[in-house]
Parts: sequence; structure tokens; C-alpha cells
Amino acid sequence: MARRFGGRFSPQSSAGQPLDPARAAPRPVVPRHPLQSRTRWITVMAVPFLLTAFGQDPAGLVAHLLAFGAVAAGMGLTREGLQAEAEYDARPIARRPAIPRKLFGGVLTGLGLAIGSYSPDAAAGAGLIGLAGLALHWLAFGADPMRDKGMEGVDSVAQDRAHRLLAEAEAHLSAMQDAILRTGDRRLEARLAMFAASARALFSRIEQAPGDASAARRYLGVYLQAARDATVKFADLYAQTRDPRARQDYETMLTDLETRFEQRREALVQGDRVNLDIEIGVLRERLEREAPRPDELSRALTLDDLLIPRETDKTR
Repeated sequence: MARRFGGRFSPQSSAGQPLDPARAAPRPVVPRHPLQSRTRWITVMAVPFLLTAFGQDPAGLVAHLLAFGAVAAGMGLTREGLQAEAEYDARPIARRPAIPRKLFGGVLTGLGLAIGSYSPDAAAGAGLIGLAGLALHWLAFGADPMRDKGMEGVDSVAQDRAHRLLAEAEAHLSAMQDAILRTGDRRLEARLAMFAASARALFSRIEQAPGDASAARRYLGVYLQAARDATVKFADLYAQTRDPRARQDYETMLTDLETRFEQRREALVQGDRVNLDIEIGVLRERLEREAPRPDELSRALTLDDLLIPRETDKTR
């Protein structure tokens, strides 16, 4: 008799259930700068300022504590600046960070080194150490992004509006994922993760084309807010009753939402293609209309041809 074999990598599990959809759902990737770990090591290297502070006189105690605090605060700002730079690099359209955190972090680091090495007999040397620390900080971590990326032809007002809508939509989506954890059901968490992947695909589309935010405003606000409220109520109900009908209705709602979000994203892409075809058609028509005639190519242009308009130009 034939026997069915299966494993965790088979399309069907041994119990006849489909493979866990969590493996098929893409996870959101949080950008991370490869140099962020350096800030922790530099903070650890400033610990001697803290340890030797309590063996000093009151002025030395305050100076060493300030030195450690300045270096630690500088590394904190640098870490935030590196995170902002990673998010800036990950986006095709991005504004420069409003606050140059790495620059301020370098200044605080150099200031901390100068304070920690200060002595009345070698004030100039302490200043040089601080400047050297600032220069080494710049060499180690680089400068902050100082210009906008991909902002040519993008309305700044529309981009700000799109960023606000995306922030609210991401908050609704995170609230849904937090609420579904109360059910303790891994498959429901995976199903919601699949819907979140479809929603974030639409988010990415809006982020690349902020002008489309008005067309997707209902999806980013009304639909996700209603889905969040429904998820909270379902999680409370299902955690107490384990009602299979409520679960089926909730999964059907997620399927409908996922389909709607994918259709909206495809519609936005198709709209861009139509606009591109129109622009290309207009350009071709203009080139054909303004192309020189054969009789004009056979003779050289004179000064009268340049100064006196042609009859065809007058009719236009």
C-alpha cells in the first residue's frame, strides 16, 4: 500500500494541515547601520573617567563625571544619528535629518575628552585632545546626510502629509499585531503578519510616490482604524470563548482587506504607467510637429529665416 511521506518542508504537514503561513509572510526589515555597535565600545572605554572620579578632589570629581557624561551623551546622539542615516539610505525618497546628531555627538565626545584630560598646566593640550577626538569621531562615523534625496519634483507639502498618514497607519498596524498576541494562537499571528506585509507594500508605494497619498487616504486611515478596532474586540472574545465562527469571520475580513490593499497598490502602479504613456505620447507629437521639413534641410538658413516668422508659425 502506498504511504504518504511528509515533513516540515513539505507542502502538507503530517497532520494534513497546510504549512504554517508565518514562513511565507515577509517580516518588516528595520534598517540598522553597521557602525552602531562602535558607540557602545567607546562608551565602555570612557568608564575609567567614572571609576577614577571618586578618588579626586571635588573639582576633579565633577570634571571626571562631566567627562564621562559628555562622552556617553555624545555616543547616544551618534547612535541615533547612525539610525537616522540607515533609514535615510533605505528610502528612495528621503529628507535629510532635521538635527545633525552625529555632528553634535562628535562635539560632545571631543568636549568630554577635553574635560577629562584638562589640567591647569596643560590647558592647550586638553584642547588639542578634544579636537583630535572630534576629528577621529568624524573619521570613524562620517558626516550626517546634509541634502534631501530624490526630492526633485516632489511636493514637500504632499510628502509631509504622506508621512503623517503612514505614521498613523503604521501605528494602527502595530496595535493590531499587539492585540492579536492576546489570543495565544500562532496561526492567527501568522495570518495577520501576511496582511501586514500587504499593507506595508502599499505603505512603500506611498512612500515612493507621496502624491498618491490622497488616493489611498481611506485605506491608510479609515480601513486600518476599523480593522484595529475589530482586531481588539476579536482578540478579547476569542481569548475567552475560542469561538470558531468568530475566527472564520475574522480571517475572512483579513482576506478581504488584503485583496483590497493589493488592488489599490496595483491601481496606483497602473496609474503611473498611464501617466508615463501620456507624457511619452505628448513628447513624440511635439517632436514630429517641430521636425524640420525636407525643403528646409536642402537649403541653408539665412538671417531673414531666423527673424521673419513662417506662415505655418503664424497660424499656430
